[in-house]
Amino acid sequence: MARMRRAASLSLALISVVSIAACKKKPPAVAPTPIPAAPNQDSIRAAEDARRRADSIAAAQAAAADAARRAREDSIRNAEAAAASEASSLRAVLLTVISFDYDKSDLRDDARAALDAKVPVLMANTSVRIRIAGHTDERGSTEYNLALGQRRATAAKAYLTSKGVPEDRIETVSFGEERPVAQGTDESAYAQNRRDEFEITTGGDRLVRPRTQ
Repeated sequence: MARMRRAASLSLALISVVSIAACKKKPPAVAPTPIPAAPNQDSIRAAEDARRRADSIAAAQAAAADAARRAREDSIRNAEAAAASEASSLRAVLLTVISFDYDKSDLRDDARAALDAKVPVLMANTSVRIRIAGHTDERGSTEYNLALGQRRATAAKAYLTSKGVPEDRIETVSFGEERPVAQGTDESAYAQNRRDEFEITTGGDRLVRPRTQ
């Protein structure tokens, strides 16, 4: 009887050991890290071609942007040069000298033509003011020549105002025989000295061309 109980106890012990061993699961196996396959030559060439195309596109875009920038800068410079040239041309019109016959203050045909050219420039540039200076040759007294020079300046002003230029934009002065542009006592020198000169006193920095009708 005692042997039977020992045998039963031993059997139970063996069953317990087996059960405990069965409860201990093995840890899950870790999958090995795959080793990337080495790229083949076709893949390498394709990547290089793609890089070259990207570089080529980037270079073309940079060149186009640089060309556009240079074109804008050239356009600005050209516009500024054209404006400066035009302003210089218009300034020359306003400064054109007119001449007179001996001992006369009447406007000649060539003087009227020169004054006619000034009118649209003055009308288009309303901030411009001018001074007309009358001059004579050396013949006659100082007092007479100052008066003659003033009559010549006044005649030019009257013509301009008759064409619509406001009087308050034009002032006159006479220098008589005091400021000759030609030295000499012959008719050639005298003819050059019988004149009206024009000076832009204000508003001559940015002259604009008159609008065409």
